[in-house]
Amino acid sequence: MDTNARSRLRIPVIAAVATFALHLVGNPHYGFFRDELYLIICGQHPQWGYVDQPPVTPLLSAATQLFGHSLILLRAVPAFFAGAAVYVTCLLAGELGGGAFAQILGALCVFFSPVLMNFGMKVSPDTPGLWLWPLAALYTLRLAKGADARGWLAVGAAMGVCLQSKYTVVFFLAALLLGLLLTAERKLLFSGWFVAGCALCGLIALPNFLWQAHYGLPMLELLRNAVHGKNILVGPVQYCLQQILINNLFLSLVWIIGLGWLLWNARLRFLGYAYVILMAVMVVLHGKHYYPADVYPYLIAAGGVAIETWTQRWKALKPVLATAAVLLGLVFLPFAMPILPEEGMVAYQERLFGMLHVSRQSVATEHGRMAPLPQDWADMHGWPELAATVASVYRSLPPADRAQAAIVASNYGEASAIDFFGRPFNLPPVISGHNQYFLWGTHGFSGNVIIDVAGDCGASQHLFASAERAAVFSSPWVMPYEDGIPIMVCRGIQKPLAELWPSVKAYR
Repeated sequence: MDTNARSRLRIPVIAAVATFALHLVGNPHYGFFRDELYLIICGQHPQWGYVDQPPVTPLLSAATQLFGHSLILLRAVPAFFAGAAVYVTCLLAGELGGGAFAQILGALCVFFSPVLMNFGMKVSPDTPGLWLWPLAALYTLRLAKGADARGWLAVGAAMGVCLQSKYTVVFFLAALLLGLLLTAERKLLFSGWFVAGCALCGLIALPNFLWQAHYGLPMLELLRNAVHGKNILVGPVQYCLQQILINNLFLSLVWIIGLGWLLWNARLRFLGYAYVILMAVMVVLHGKHYYPADVYPYLIAAGGVAIETWTQRWKALKPVLATAAVLLGLVFLPFAMPILPEEGMVAYQERLFGMLHVSRQSVATEHGRMAPLPQDWADMHGWPELAATVASVYRSLPPADRAQAAIVASNYGEASAIDFFGRPFNLPPVISGHNQYFLWGTHGFSGNVIIDVAGDCGASQHLFASAERAAVFSSPWVMPYEDGIPIMVCRGIQKPLAELWPSVKAYR
């Protein structure tokens, strides 16, 4: 093996280790994200599924907290998947015929893509797909190039595990299969090993689908509610523009070139078709802009190969392009990795969006007033303080009231934060009607004494004989709807809590 070949083999490993290390240093700042707290609490109640997600990321999240609270250990999980995504991107570039430069450019663009960096920064259901979507594309590409048909088992395993993390992979898998059907590579599907791969995928995912069926498919109810009220719906043009923005306004040129290059190459066209079909489905179903983002590593790898091919005669241009990718990537780094102090982040955000003449609303995915910080950063603030405020109210109750007091939260963020940070205060388990908390029920509380977080003791229904505001929680960096929220004490419930419980369900 010559020196260049050995170098190209080392690049994926070096790139993956560097990505992991950079994420490990940059990820654990500010605090636990709202959804991370919810994932941890869900994972501490092991099940085959949850109202709003499959079980993989909750279980991974809870495992990192077995020996106490650790933001570093939690954020090491997405750092690993970010490194794995960069590794597979380099392999994809090599499989597509690229050399060292294609691998390096692909690794840089995947690392600096804001949406992919965000997936590698905090734990979310999208995090495993950061590695598994491009891994499935890699194995499918190898099959198209003549690899052993048993590779379908690897594709099935990757997709099955991914289905146990987030359901949107169904659309990627369908798009990939349709892409094959629309090209000469459809012959790959006429194989017993393809059937075996599908069966393996279904077998891995089956427990969660059975769980969803047992509880009446709550995920479908949640998605319907989100589309009809919570989420911002955009048209096809704006959705496509969002794809450019979330992948870095400047570096998106690489994946766009990659898409064109794949569509131009007859043997690789199925991968280009898969992306186009996936985008069409997302637009029709009003998916959030980040739902299909795990698909971009293979487009970026293809773009790196195309650019490498075009610059063969101008080798001096390659280091210039790589340097430009780093500099342009650094521009958006503070939006995907929490490296700036709060005041500095607000100032940087205002200056950059002003220079680009881009509205923050253009990349928003939900209705509601925005915080000074980006939403992800805002949702990493205030949770320990909220738990401490609730604990002070709980401790102030007379012993007889405290013995029967239930803590009710309006959403899973508040509920999981109080559960997670409230344990040193010996608080009772929080109850809520929001998503998975609804299925966990009332924990046997009568409801006669309730600490109502961000509620009004059901004033419009006159649910309680008395209600008093015991405290107000405020924090300067939280989302607006979490700032200035009342902590109420409600006494003398007019109807048993168990009877009221079905009416509090909020799947959204």
